[in-house]
Amino acid sequence: MIKLQMSAPCHFGLEKTLAFELRRAGGENIQVADGRVCFEGDAEVLARANISCSVAERIGVVLARFKAESFDDVFDNIKTIPLGDYLGKDAKFPVVKGQSVNSKLSSIPALQRTVKKALAEAMCKHYKTNTLPETGALYPVRFFLLKDEMTVFLDSSGEGLHKRGYREKSGVAPIKETLAAGIIDIAKVRQKLPTGESEIIIDPFCGSGTLLIEAAFKALNIPPCLNRKFAAERWEFIPKEIWEKQREELRANMIKDSEFRALGYDIDSDCVKLTLENAEKAGVEKYISAQKREIKDFLYPEISAKIITNPPYAERMLEKSDVERIYRQMGERLLPLGENKLFVITSDEEFEGYFGDKAKKNRKLYNGMLMCRLFMY
Repeated sequence: MIKLQMSAPCHFGLEKTLAFELRRAGGENIQVADGRVCFEGDAEVLARANISCSVAERIGVVLARFKAESFDDVFDNIKTIPLGDYLGKDAKFPVVKGQSVNSKLSSIPALQRTVKKALAEAMCKHYKTNTLPETGALYPVRFFLLKDEMTVFLDSSGEGLHKRGYREKSGVAPIKETLAAGIIDIAKVRQKLPTGESEIIIDPFCGSGTLLIEAAFKALNIPPCLNRKFAAERWEFIPKEIWEKQREELRANMIKDSEFRALGYDIDSDCVKLTLENAEKAGVEKYISAQKREIKDFLYPEISAKIITNPPYAERMLEKSDVERIYRQMGERLLPLGENKLFVITSDEEFEGYFGDKAKKNRKLYNGMLMCRLFMY
């Protein structure tokens, strides 16, 4: 089976988590950069990474890397790609997305046109034709230009890997599934604690239940993208049988029964309903419960728990005065923590002051383009 060069973007701050997941999926020669991890592997690694990685945004097969200071550089390098090794004659290969950061070439539409024209020339040359029907399987093409270094890749995922299939609807300003999974990993959520007690996760601002569902996936070793499809499942150079093989192997490692519990609370009854609906779609409804409850009425369970939450930010939902009031109420209800642990992601740098306690650690993470901190107690 051929060795592929691959690249996987992720939220800034989650690169180490992704590198670990890719290594576990069989990736080799792993290299970590800002917001991206590069690695090597065969088609089985590609399939396993798509199905199992919780924080990757997508898995790309690298077609070329080169210096690009002019459009001629882009065209001349791309037209030499042996595209026929990957794509059939009728393949559909739209240039769906591109990024340019700190580079001389900044016009994304112009870059898309140039990339498409060069790829078409490479295909016509390989198949000795002047026309390309583009009626077959979809091979989405993306490019990333950073400091005049260009990477062109085939997007094996299709839809972003944050689309697990359980969240058709969401509440206001939901946390992205891949970021939620990263926070769950940082919080070291497991099926059982080192003491042998079952893990209990609580989110007092559960919204659409994303943190709770991703916690259940992590605790029960459920691959987050087990039940969705990927663009590469229709690619001719990827053996079709490997997809079900990887799914079967990953299913066999899932924990089928557990005392793990995830509890959600929200002031909005619609959010409570949505959390329960999404948990059912995700197949983890037996482990998740949700109730309507304000933070001022929060009560700890009888045994220690991890509170992991994404409370309202002033930038996202409410006025700053409302957010400050909520953070103070959190302090009143959650402190002292005792044997419990707390993980809060917010963009408010003054959170600790309103909450009334300084975090043991904090970690910079990005929620989209919004710089946040994960405060850990």
